Amino acid sequence: MSKTTGFSKCKKEKRKWITLDSRVNAMKKWLLLIGIFIMIVVGSTIMVYIKAEEPIRQVKEKAGLIAKEEAGLISVDEFNLYNGEKTFYILQGENQKGVKLVVWIPEKKGKIIVKKASEGISKEQATKEVMDEIGSDEIISVKPGMENGVPLWEVHSRTKGGLLNYHSVVFETGEWLKKIENL
Repeated sequence: MSKTTGFSKCKKEKRKWITLDSRVNAMKKWLLLIGIFIMIVVGSTIMVYIKAEEPIRQVKEKAGLIAKEEAGLISVDEFNLYNGEKTFYILQGENQKGVKLVVWIPEKKGKIIVKKASEGISKEQATKEVMDEIGSDEIISVKPGMENGVPLWEVHSRTKGGLLNYHSVVFETGEWLKKIENL
């Protein structure tokens, strides 16, 4: 029969605590490493996003200056980049008199077109035209554009079956310019 002394019991309990402490320390190190890794991934993602948005920000700034000089636009409410047959920068805002304007600026050389918003149909009216005509289930986006010198609203929609539609509605009249359906 072996006799255990109080000293040996204490030694065994101490070993258990040492083992537990080392496990906790190892877990803390892993959590720290995982936290650092997550911060690096998030930081890298943010940097990539900022770098990707930089050209758009520069174009928006340049277009804003041109619209201010050419059309007297003092505030910009909305900026759109339209890629059709040609690329256009389209700004919507107000002049000094508070008149709402839409300005179409060609990416390359060309005529800048300025229209009062009241001279054409609104974004909401263009949306209604498309919904009434084809009964799309979901409107994805509505943005101004330009095709063959004709200012327009481009309406992207999705049918109940999940198919895509692209409709161009003339800015001034609300007439259909182009329909691409069921893609």
